[in-house]
Amino acid sequence: MTQKIRVTDDVLRSIPDPGQAAVLPKDGETNILITSALPYCNNVPHLGNIIGSTLSADVFSRYNRTRNRRTLYICGTDEYGTATETAALKEGITPRELCDKYYALHKETYEWFDIGFDHFGRTSTAKHTEICQSIYLNLGQHGYLEKQIKDQTYCEGCKKFLADRYVEGVCPHCSYVDARGDQCDGCSRTLDAIDLIEPRCLINKTHNVVARSSSHMYFKLDAAQPALEDWIKKSWKKGKWSPNATINADGDIVDARMKGGLKPTPVTRDLAWGVPIPALGRKDDKEMSGKVLYVWFDAVIGYVSITGEYTPEWKQWWFNPDNVRLYQFMGKDNVYFHTIYFPAMLLADGRDWTTLHHLSTTEYLNYEGGKFSKSKNRGVFGPAAKETGIPASVWRYYLLSTRPETADAMFSWADCIAANNNVLLKNFGNFVNRALKFLSAQYDSVLPESGDAPGPLSPNDPLDAEFITDVNALLKDYIDAMESVKIRLGLQTVMLISSRGNGYLQASGLNKALMTENPQRCAQVVSRAVNLIYVLSALIYPFMPATSDALLLQLNAPARVVPEVLSTDILAGHQIGQPDHLFKNIDEKMDQVWKVRFGGDESAKKEEEAPTSKRKAKKTGAGNAAPNGVAVSGPKSPEVVALEAKILEHGQVVRGLKENKEPKDVVDAAVTELKRLKAELVLLEKSRTSTA
Repeated sequence: MTQKIRVTDDVLRSIPDPGQAAVLPKDGETNILITSALPYCNNVPHLGNIIGSTLSADVFSRYNRTRNRRTLYICGTDEYGTATETAALKEGITPRELCDKYYALHKETYEWFDIGFDHFGRTSTAKHTEICQSIYLNLGQHGYLEKQIKDQTYCEGCKKFLADRYVEGVCPHCSYVDARGDQCDGCSRTLDAIDLIEPRCLINKTHNVVARSSSHMYFKLDAAQPALEDWIKKSWKKGKWSPNATINADGDIVDARMKGGLKPTPVTRDLAWGVPIPALGRKDDKEMSGKVLYVWFDAVIGYVSITGEYTPEWKQWWFNPDNVRLYQFMGKDNVYFHTIYFPAMLLADGRDWTTLHHLSTTEYLNYEGGKFSKSKNRGVFGPAAKETGIPASVWRYYLLSTRPETADAMFSWADCIAANNNVLLKNFGNFVNRALKFLSAQYDSVLPESGDAPGPLSPNDPLDAEFITDVNALLKDYIDAMESVKIRLGLQTVMLISSRGNGYLQASGLNKALMTENPQRCAQVVSRAVNLIYVLSALIYPFMPATSDALLLQLNAPARVVPEVLSTDILAGHQIGQPDHLFKNIDEKMDQVWKVRFGGDESAKKEEEAPTSKRKAKKTGAGNAAPNGVAVSGPKSPEVVALEAKILEHGQVVRGLKENKEPKDVVDAAVTELKRLKAELVLLEKSRTSTA
């Protein structure tokens, strides 16, 4: 088929898709290094894990490729530690066999979701050991390691020291009853397992957990704190960090540990499965013999070692702070380790490391009014998403459109189906299909001569000035959002652009009559619509790469960059491919089918939603209070639970619109819908009270 494309550097994409070819940074250019939190190798990722780091990082990686920036996206499985040893023991296999099993499962899951790593590696490699040991030795040589003899949690039943995450107990700070050994979900403080009150072994809660002393090496975070504080303030300003648990919007460090003064933290453990401790050439080397590095010390170094597995020239990425910008993606519970712990290690190491430029964090994605739970079969885990028959592109769209950027979000089957049917199918898909089918049917698939010169369209165009100006303004909004890593806003802007395209076709009256009465204008409308679709192929690529590929196939065009203005880049005489529907309708009845299939055990759900404190129990004892204030005794109906979840989620949407300073009419419409939902709930609750 004949291709007629404007071939210039500001049109065609030269940076390949992720994983296609080894890429190295180039001095004097913007080079982007991206990592997403390494998933534990003893579990199956659920949708919340995927949106929290790997999918979000993939979007930003692909976006930078559409700006022709040299980009490297690294991730892999975090494989060492007692958690792995214990899980292997449960399954009756070796730690290596367990890691092989879950590595393959993670890799398969991410590949199905079209998450494009340049390299998805693992931490149980020789390269990982080499780099971890080199950093450990440098910390020792620079005086940042000291030996301490301290008590640790020891399980007499398991006959081993317990990893932090395999000990639970009462938090010494807030009295939360299920605090983990490394962090409390109640107050978010990092903990030492030995400080837990009434510690319990998670392997077997009947086992007796005691304190037993052991010698370990500690990283003197207190000595690193002055340099770390200076680095945090400089990096926060340069990388335009969003407010987080470490530093607020005013540039004030708010982390309680730093405000109280950092303390030495252990970096070794009494385990067999881990990175062996190298000798420091000191008297206490014998006491350290047989120990391994603490999993949090070696896990963050995994970003570096996995890059080392990807290319022998890994130092060009990691020892190049002047030319490489490091973006790191993670859930909110990992902020401490990426803004304090890991940077302190690199600063104390003494070499000129590439350090964090910008971090992107998410809150939690919950499931249909509750939490994801593998043990209770509640929620969508790993390959199960494929079994629904919903395409990966639609999964990506829905998850990214509900990305919990500023508050926890709620997964809803009804909203997922609505996102496909009402947004993708009726907005984006309709615009593309209408324009390309008209071109195929009326012009034999060959773009007619429109009279538009190749290159940018004039915002002063006599007929389409408003349309061109609107699209250009939206393109600026898109670029601004993506440069600031506001992924959800970027996706919303793409849909606004496709909606503007729909409006353009409608206002222009694109039909056979226009072609007959004003053939020149008809050709112009078709050309401008097709070129907007070409722009959309680049804009949607970070979010839905398979959809972008389908667009390019139908357009018969090569991958392009994100432009700053709308231009005529597909020229007269160009022949498009075969138009086809990008999306298919999903039967709304599948909502109930999937709710049952992935809902887990209802009794477990009730147990999970039961009060966890006396205060909550007292409130609940007064009756089930709905968001409208109507108190109703007895269990809530499924309709009430579903509507309350929808109100909660829509409230988050309204807050997001306000935070992003969306147009007043958009916010007002969302607020009106929220009020309608609340009114519906009032009526539903009143009907319950009248029949009770």
